[in-house]
Amino acid sequence: MRIITGKYKGRHFDIPRSFKARPTTDFAKENIFNVLIQYVDFDGAEALDLFSGTGSISLELLSRGCSRVVSVELDRDHHRFIQDCLKKLGAGSAAPAAKGTAPSVSSEADNRGTVPNMIAIRADVFRFVKSCHQQFDFVFADPPYALKELSTLPDLIIERGLLKPDGLFVLEHGKDNDFSQHPHFLEHRQYGSVNFSLFRP
Repeated sequence: MRIITGKYKGRHFDIPRSFKARPTTDFAKENIFNVLIQYVDFDGAEALDLFSGTGSISLELLSRGCSRVVSVELDRDHHRFIQDCLKKLGAGSAAPAAKGTAPSVSSEADNRGTVPNMIAIRADVFRFVKSCHQQFDFVFADPPYALKELSTLPDLIIERGLLKPDGLFVLEHGKDNDFSQHPHFLEHRQYGSVNFSLFRP
C-alpha cells in the first residue's frame, strides 16, 4: 500500500496476507484523486473515511493536507493496522471503541485545543453515521461490494447531513451498481474493475 502524493508521498505499508480487506488499488486511487481535486480543496478540509479497511484513503487524505480525517473501521485487525500506520507516520491519534458503538468525533483532547489530524475509530459504520453530528467537506465510503445496504449509502450520508453544503460524497462500488438516476448523482468513474460514484447534497 503506497501513499500517492503529498506530505507522505512514497511511504509504503505492508498489508498482512491474512487481511480480508480489499484496498483500493494504487491505479484507481491515483486516478480518482486526479478527478477529486477538481471538486475538493483537500488542504485544510475535514474528511470522513467509512469502511476504512487498511486506511489507504485516510492516509492519502492526511498526506494531502486535510486538517482532520476521521477513519471508521469495525474489524479489529484492520483498525489496529491503521493505528500502526499512524504511529509510523507520527501523525494523529487512534481512538478505540467497543464493537457496535458509535463514539463521538469530539474528545477531551479537542476541548484542550489539541485536535489530532486523524482519528481512527473502531465502530459499525451505520451506527456511527446515525449518531454523528459533525459535517465534512469530503466523505468517502468503500464498503464490501456485496454489502446489501450498499445502495442506501448515498441517501444515508446526505439525509443525515454529514456533508457541508459544497461537500462531496464518493462511493466505491462494483460493476452491478448504477447510481446515475440518483437525484444527487454527480458523475461516475471506472478504473478497471473499480467504480466510483460521486454525489453532492
